[in-house]
Amino acid sequence: MNNNLLQAVNFLVDKKKVEADVVFDALEMVLLTAYKKEMGSNAKTSISLDRTTGEYKIYEEKTVVEVIDPESENAINEITVENAKKISKDYEAGDMLRVDVTPKDFGRVAAQAAKQVLIQKLREAERGSIYEEFSGREGDIITGTVKWSESRTVFVDLGRVEGILPFAEQIEGETFQPNDKIKCYVQEVRKTTKGPEIILSRTHPGLLKRLFEMEVPEIYSGTVEIKSVVREAGSRAKIAVYAMDPNVDPVGACVGPKGQRVQNIVNELHDEKIDIVRWDEDPAIYIANALSPAKVVSVSVWDEERSSYVIVPDYQLSLAIGKAGQNARLANKLTNWKIDIKSESQAAEEGFGEEIEEDDDILSDIETADSASISTPVSPTHLVVAIISISKFS
Repeated sequence: MNNNLLQAVNFLVDKKKVEADVVFDALEMVLLTAYKKEMGSNAKTSISLDRTTGEYKIYEEKTVVEVIDPESENAINEITVENAKKISKDYEAGDMLRVDVTPKDFGRVAAQAAKQVLIQKLREAERGSIYEEFSGREGDIITGTVKWSESRTVFVDLGRVEGILPFAEQIEGETFQPNDKIKCYVQEVRKTTKGPEIILSRTHPGLLKRLFEMEVPEIYSGTVEIKSVVREAGSRAKIAVYAMDPNVDPVGACVGPKGQRVQNIVNELHDEKIDIVRWDEDPAIYIANALSPAKVVSVSVWDEERSSYVIVPDYQLSLAIGKAGQNARLANKLTNWKIDIKSESQAAEEGFGEEIEEDDDILSDIETADSASISTPVSPTHLVVAIISISKFS
């Protein structure tokens, strides 16, 4: 083995962080395989490789016997006492010896075999390094360059590797051209026989969350916390936020001066509409906020069933439900509560509005303009019902 190969080994060890023993063990194995193939030998062989100089010796291991039986399967691994004593007079029958059988012209074969091992180990090291780098970025945003597409799958240049943006993870109506710069969510990093596979997404709710973290300093610093995110990618999304500091408006922080912060995110997501709502530990208030931009008259909640009954003005019913039920569906996912929305007229027909009016009259003495009117009457099924008046949301 020449100095160039030793330098290549050292490169793998120092730069690619491959263990030296792994490389040298592989070299020893491939040199023995190359020797047996070159010489057509099935004898027991071993190798001695100096890991400092790169010098090596190949040995056949022999058992010393008085007479070799040519019919014996082990004859190839035996040597007579007479021939053994030519090597050393100390050998006797039953001893084991190693015979140096290193071919004089084996250098070219050895170099080629060593080169193959080094190339293989380099590839393995690259794959391992890429996997370690990107597996640690699952759930993060990455910026790449569109390289090409095939069968509606987009391949994105991420530098050391190509990311895969499947059609199912693309925003509906979004198109890409080669060399387009795009931001994607690293959804999954898989190990395959061909190397790491980086699965990207433009529809994952995590993309929206990460974009807000990047765009809003108050979120990055921890002053404002994102409590929940839901999306119907390319159409509409809702995000619930909460301020650790009571003096900070979490919604205003996310919207930004003149709406610039949220507009930057909308532009990145192909004009996806985004509702930013204030999270509240009171589920009734949270549900009312989640139905934004619709105005809410009252919310009743059943804690055990995690269900709610929401009353909105008649003219707000279609807005509260949304096109094809989208607003209600997203609010349901955002809060993780079942939401039944009724107009004031519908609630009155069902007798629900009268109950709310009675409760509001009872609590009128303690109601203020900035607080909720909350009562806890016991229903026939003994469920606790919280009635939140419109003054809380106006």
